[in-house]
Amino acid sequence: MKGLILCAGRGTRLHPFSYSQPKTLLPVANHPVLHYCILKLREVGVRDIGIVIQPSQKEIPQYVGDGSQFGATITFLEQQKPLGIAHAVQLAQPFLRDEPFILLLGDNLLMDSLHELTKTFTRTGADGVVMLSKVDRPQDYGIAEIQDERLVSVEEKPQRPKSNLAVIGAYLFTRPIFAAIATLRPSKRGEYEITDAIQSMIDSGYHIAHTVTHRQYTDVGTIERWLEANRWMLTQELGVRHEIGSDSIVENCTIIGPVLIGKRCRIENCRLGPYVAIQDGVQLKNCKHIENSILLENSSLNDVEWPVTNSVFGRSSHLAGSGADSSGVFILSDKSSIRMPRAKGSPP
Repeated sequence: MKGLILCAGRGTRLHPFSYSQPKTLLPVANHPVLHYCILKLREVGVRDIGIVIQPSQKEIPQYVGDGSQFGATITFLEQQKPLGIAHAVQLAQPFLRDEPFILLLGDNLLMDSLHELTKTFTRTGADGVVMLSKVDRPQDYGIAEIQDERLVSVEEKPQRPKSNLAVIGAYLFTRPIFAAIATLRPSKRGEYEITDAIQSMIDSGYHIAHTVTHRQYTDVGTIERWLEANRWMLTQELGVRHEIGSDSIVENCTIIGPVLIGKRCRIENCRLGPYVAIQDGVQLKNCKHIENSILLENSSLNDVEWPVTNSVFGRSSHLAGSGADSSGVFILSDKSSIRMPRAKGSPP
């Protein structure tokens, strides 16, 4: 069995951070989202993995390399135009050949393993398996209709949903998916939709099974969901602990876990946590309180007199001071700098 991870999305909702690096490389608990996708595949024994990228995404091959750091073999495939998930799968056919494969979206974080996906495939002998999750607003998702453990229909954002089971971006397919994709026409948004390909397989009599996850998942497609994913992963990896990387100096600080501090950081006179991920080379001094935030490489905060929360600080960004009129929420792009006026009555 092979694996296929799609990373060619533009990530427009994560600007300005996705200007300087692909969104699949944005860190969650100090590891790129793509890192977790590869680990999910390795957990179920998949070693031969294809990654679909845009030609401009040079950072992804630089990070992943040949895959040996993951115990995998990586093949990179280029999608010249963003024409949808099904289009990306079709162009990967020469790599996938006739083998079953697991398809993951590179900006999706799944807290569940893929074991149920592969077990369902083996148990049912299905031609495909789709991971589903119960959702509160099915009108916002691709929704599956189930009868006798088989998918009988998949509809994108239905006005009258037939269930509350949403397709969430983890699939297992066999060779008939390629013939199904070949029958598709672009959707209203100009893309070849994987839900349409699944429906085509169903209409052709193929057996599509399903598994339902009851754990969290999210596409890391907005700042809010990025921070949410960071909270989940920090909690899973650390509980209420904190971890400090090598060559980092932490002095006179209060830390409320989970908090993850990278290498070569210097942190003085700060209150941190919970849910703070700090990458390598970050400098913090005299910060009243930082919580539920992500600080990327070499960012720095000095003399921040008011609590900072729900914030992201880009690489080599800098914040100094925080006046009484500050909201405490900051989204700083890479290499940006803000100097806030001091609060009235604070010492110079």
